[in-house]
Amino acid sequence: MTVVDDRPETAAPAPRRRPNRLLALLRNSWRQLTSMRTALILLFLLAVAAIPGSVLPQRGISPEKVNEYFTDHPDLAPRLDRIGAFEVFGSVWFSAIYLLLFTSLIGCITPRLRDHVRALRSRPPAAPKRLQRLPQHAVLPAPAGGAAAIAEVLRRRRWRVEVRGDEVSAEKGYLKETGNLLFHTSLIAVLIGVALGSWYGWSGNRLLVAGADNAFCNTRQQYAEAKLGPRVDSEDLPRFCLRLDDFEARFLASGQPEFFNARVTVDGPDEPTRSGNFSVNSPLRLGGASVYLLGHGYAPVIRYTDRFGRSQVSDEPFLTTGDSGLTSEGLAAFPDANVDPRTGRRAPDEQMAFTGIYLPTAPQQAPFARSEYPTERNPALNLVAYRGNLGLDAGIPGSVYQLDQRQVRAGKVKEVGTKLLRKGESWTLDDGTKVEFLGTERYVTLSVRHDPGSTMLLISCGFLLVGLMGSLFGRRRRVFFRVMPADPADGSPTAGSSLMEAGGLPRTDYPGFADEFAQLVAAISGDERATERAGTDRDGSDRTGVREGTE
Repeated sequence: MTVVDDRPETAAPAPRRRPNRLLALLRNSWRQLTSMRTALILLFLLAVAAIPGSVLPQRGISPEKVNEYFTDHPDLAPRLDRIGAFEVFGSVWFSAIYLLLFTSLIGCITPRLRDHVRALRSRPPAAPKRLQRLPQHAVLPAPAGGAAAIAEVLRRRRWRVEVRGDEVSAEKGYLKETGNLLFHTSLIAVLIGVALGSWYGWSGNRLLVAGADNAFCNTRQQYAEAKLGPRVDSEDLPRFCLRLDDFEARFLASGQPEFFNARVTVDGPDEPTRSGNFSVNSPLRLGGASVYLLGHGYAPVIRYTDRFGRSQVSDEPFLTTGDSGLTSEGLAAFPDANVDPRTGRRAPDEQMAFTGIYLPTAPQQAPFARSEYPTERNPALNLVAYRGNLGLDAGIPGSVYQLDQRQVRAGKVKEVGTKLLRKGESWTLDDGTKVEFLGTERYVTLSVRHDPGSTMLLISCGFLLVGLMGSLFGRRRRVFFRVMPADPADGSPTAGSSLMEAGGLPRTDYPGFADEFAQLVAAISGDERATERAGTDRDGSDRTGVREGTE
């Protein structure tokens, strides 16, 4: 006999799909990047990475200090320059930390913001069955009106209330999470503002000497140091010109500065002709840019008359040495001196240069190396004359404030004398040529900047502080009330009437919650003694109608 198996055939189990390792790696990496722990680490790294920008001079702020650092540290400075230590905030490694932090913050905030909005729209949870297990607990006579009266008192105290029959649930303190999210969102806005300033901002530094012949126009070529953002071209700079008319400086008897003010004339296609004043903490606003006053000094006016009777005048700025007396050092070069008027040929070995130290208030006797006061009470100019080939035609970049010492060491430039000149005095050199100290002009150090993200930064920092205050002082807590009939067998005065069982718990660390809970229960019950009953003694023993537990 043949037996037929009519049972349905079972399908073979489908093979398990092997997880995609690349997707798993990307998913885990994203989770690690968007965790709050990673955001805190990146924020710490960003703060550490910004330290070199505060310790070392930066090209975008003080190019003169960067050049001095190269001079003082010839071995270390090139190595630091390779890693962008003198342009920290524009370096690749700082930008990488910046972008990772930006991404991490967005990944952290987005799910928390979604959950917070959902929590704000949701109703307070139902009261637990056993309120006595909550950290704060009390049983008191119920107020007239029952649950509706309890809810009314809570609403007046700005609690979110939900009534479910004879039970009342209320919660408060969402300001903490709101402040936390506002703080982190403002931090993202700060990063965006910094990025806008870096991409679309520009800045430039310039020494501006007083006088119509030294007017300065806002072009990249006329800056001593200019930095344009990646999204900015030279044609995008606003068109205006500045002429320094006067500079006023007042100092205390000790030599400490008291007041600075620069008066300039503004002109150009984008700005009407007008006069403007600005000081250290009050910049001049021009065409979306701000002109800041960084420093000031003196530019000695030196006239040199060569052996053919031809005169040339130099009013190059002398840079201050950093002392309180504004002692300044500089160079006055005359590469076109001693040109034969008959042939028009220039003798390269008869070029003239004068290095000097200018003292606004020179001491009464030698050594004449340091000024005693920053204003011109006894001005003097200590000059050293050099003659020879200054090397300006060699095509090698050099400083306009210092003589090329390579030419001196090679013997191509020789010192021909030293002389201390007072204002109006002259000095006749060994070849019959003459140099005169005519006086001084004032100069100012300007920083012209345009930062489109500054307004956003200011507003974001304000919201950041508001969010920080909410995050620090907000306290999340919940309270529950249940109206129930009293036990008739109870011999208490409230037997047969309704009772109110209350419980509460803080959702965050809140040492003052016990006092707040006691005051809230007293306000609802209308019993002034309820405040004493809704608490515990210092020794931990329960008072009437109070039980404490853990959440």
